[in-house]
Amino acid sequence: MIEQSKTVDTSRKVVNILGIRGIPAAHGGFETFAGRLAPYLVEHGWTVNVYCQESGKADYEDDWNGIHRIHISSDATGSKGSVVFDRKCVADVCKRPGIDLVLGYNTAVFNTLQRLRGRKVLMNMDGVEWRRDKWSFPVKIWLYANEFIGANISNVAIADHPEIARHLRRHGCSNAVMIPYGADRIEAAPEDLIERYGLKSGQYLISIARAEPENSILEIVSAFSSKKRDIKLMVLGNFSPDNAYHRKVQAAASDDVVFPGGIYEPEVVSALRYHALAYLHGHQVGGTNPSLVEALGAGNPIIAHDNRFNRWVAGDQQFYFDSQTALEALIDQIGSGLDLKQAGVAAAARHQAEFTWLKVNAAYEALLLTCL
Repeated sequence: MIEQSKTVDTSRKVVNILGIRGIPAAHGGFETFAGRLAPYLVEHGWTVNVYCQESGKADYEDDWNGIHRIHISSDATGSKGSVVFDRKCVADVCKRPGIDLVLGYNTAVFNTLQRLRGRKVLMNMDGVEWRRDKWSFPVKIWLYANEFIGANISNVAIADHPEIARHLRRHGCSNAVMIPYGADRIEAAPEDLIERYGLKSGQYLISIARAEPENSILEIVSAFSSKKRDIKLMVLGNFSPDNAYHRKVQAAASDDVVFPGGIYEPEVVSALRYHALAYLHGHQVGGTNPSLVEALGAGNPIIAHDNRFNRWVAGDQQFYFDSQTALEALIDQIGSGLDLKQAGVAAAARHQAEFTWLKVNAAYEALLLTCL
């Protein structure tokens, strides 16, 4: 770790965070991460500017918990609105001092302007987004192009997983560094928060993911529902009756599968994790997935899709499946063949070793200091 020198001019310690919708977090992993990193940097003497997306309002700026927020409006909605927002953020940040930390590469083509202006740009390269099945071919081309641009125009490309770092280096990015995602340690949670869903502590499995084919939600639900169980399965995530895949997942579910929809109350999600018998993780692509790291922080035994991404994050003492049949066999062994207690201890230890917010935030600050 690079320690801050006493001779560092604090007036130079300015960082601009782009690429997210804003803080406090209300949308996803990058927003949660920014909500952790920004206060840490403020406490360590940094001036932190965070760009926040607004709709139907005039641009404005304010301060929140010591963080300066720059609110940029975008009349467009959806993906188009995000693209317009990102373009406006880049135009604005070029007028301000500081190092630019860009979270995500989806519009990296705009970030070339920052480099042309001689600015220092650090970019978190997220997962290999263009490989996801949900995108159409034109969108995959756009994402692939922006991944290449972002990896090669940024001063430092940040990978959240060793495999992502290797992927970037294979594509000509020689400056990639690896800093993973973080999560809180959950050591206790009130049971009444899970009882509202008809659940009892230690008597249910849980899955928290977007309901998409690449996250193996159908395989998870089908494997669990293949026979009568003495436990329940909690599947967090939004399901739409207009989505054919969502309908297929729900049709495959037994009466012991609970679909509560999206839950955005952190204390409720933490309680659902903490009291779960085990966490089911079906992600087939990506880097350090936030939901898997959060499961480690809750000390959950992990039953995950067998791939190099999940194995590095969760470690060798968890349980892995490569098919629906293999997953069904693992679920059948719950209560007999699987040592869930030892897996839970190993999960907590893995979190403490690699994924605490203190360790992640310190690594980001050390990287920022090298750019002053």
